[in-house]
Amino acid sequence: MARIRPVLAAFAAAPLLISCSLLSVRPTERSELDEPDYGRPLAPGEVALEKVTDPAEYPDFGQGFGDRDSMIRAIDGTLDYFRKPSSQPWWPYLDIDHARSVASLEEFRRVLLEATSPTQLDSIIRERFEVYRSKGWDGSGTVLFTGYCQPIYDAREERTGEYRHPLYALPPELRKDEFGTPLGWDTGGGIGPSPTRGQFDAGLLEGRGLEMYWLRDKLEAYIVHVQGSAKLRLPNGELRSIGYAGKTEHEYVGLGQSLVGDGKIDRGRLNLFAIKDYFRDHPEQLDEYLNRNASYVFFTETAGGPYGSLNIEVTPYRTLATDKKVFPRGGITFSETVVPDLSGAMQPYTSFGVDQDTGGAIRSAGRADIFLGTGPEAERIAGGTHAEGRLYYLYLR
Repeated sequence: MARIRPVLAAFAAAPLLISCSLLSVRPTERSELDEPDYGRPLAPGEVALEKVTDPAEYPDFGQGFGDRDSMIRAIDGTLDYFRKPSSQPWWPYLDIDHARSVASLEEFRRVLLEATSPTQLDSIIRERFEVYRSKGWDGSGTVLFTGYCQPIYDAREERTGEYRHPLYALPPELRKDEFGTPLGWDTGGGIGPSPTRGQFDAGLLEGRGLEMYWLRDKLEAYIVHVQGSAKLRLPNGELRSIGYAGKTEHEYVGLGQSLVGDGKIDRGRLNLFAIKDYFRDHPEQLDEYLNRNASYVFFTETAGGPYGSLNIEVTPYRTLATDKKVFPRGGITFSETVVPDLSGAMQPYTSFGVDQDTGGAIRSAGRADIFLGTGPEAERIAGGTHAEGRLYYLYLR
C-alpha cells in the first residue's frame, strides 16, 4: 500500500497500505535546537542503503532467532511478487539485481530451516550474506521506527444522522502513473492539482455514489486514511474489509506533528490516545487540524489481506514499509529498535522482516514503519510506537 501512518502489536495493511504516522514527531530526549529531520531528503540519485564492509559493524543476527514460520510466510509471499513481470523494472539497485534479490530470499528461507540456534543463525548469515544498512536521516544510520495497523470500526452502508462521515471509492478523475503514483486531477482539459481534504470533506463528491461506508466519528475516518485499510463492523456483526485504492498527490502533514508544533500536546506524552483525548476535549478544532493535511485517500473492497504495496498479504511484525524511491522492494530486513507492549512498557524489537510496503509519510532513509496487526490491541501498540533504531538489509554474496 502507499501509506500515511504508525501503531505496534501484531498486524495491518491493504493493496498499497498507506504506511504513515499520525504522530510524526521527534524523540523526547532531543532539544528544540537539536531536533532530527527524519524526512531529510537524500541527494538526487542517492539511495538509502550502503554496504557494511566491516563485519565488526554487523549486528547480532542471532537476536532474530524465533518464530520462523511467520518469516517464512512473508518470504513466500514476496517470492510470489518477484515472479510477476511488474517486479522487474526496479532493478538494479546498487550492485543488487532482480535475480540476486530472488536468490537472497530463497537462500534465507533455507537458512531459517537450517539454523538450530541463535549462534548458528548469526554465523550462517555472516558467511553467506552481504549486509547493507540504511544511512538514516543523519548519514550515521539513525532511523525512526513507527507502527501501523488495520483498525476495526463500526460502520454503516447508508448515511444516518449518527453515521455521516464517508469513506470514498476512487474517483475516475484521479490520475496515477503505471506504478500507482498520483499525478493529479483530470479537469477535462488536462491534469491539474487534486482537490484538498477540506474540499472533499465539504461534499465535493456528494451524490455521485462513491460513498462506500459511513463512520460515526470523523477522527476514526481520518485514522482509516492514515492506516490505509480497515475492517468495518456492520450492525449484524459482519466485518467488511477495505484497502487502499489511491490517494491525491498532496504532501502528507502529520496530525501529531501539528499539535505538538502548536503546543497543544507535549512531545513527551504524544501518542494516538493523547490525540483522541485532545479532540474529545476540543472538538471545535478537529476540522482545522485535519484540513492541514490536504492529502486524501480512497478505498476499495478487499478479500483477505490486508495487502501492502507489492500487492501481497502483509504479516504482523514482519512487514516493513519504507520509501520505495530510495529503498529496494522485497528485501530481507533486520531491525533494531523498541516497541511498546499493551501496558506501554518498551520491549526490544530485534527482528527479521521483509520490505513489502510503502509509506506515504515514510520518507527517505530516516523512516520505517512496522505492520503490527488488526484490531484494538494492534491499534494501541501502533499508537505508541515511535523510537529510533537501526535498519539492515541482507543479500546473498
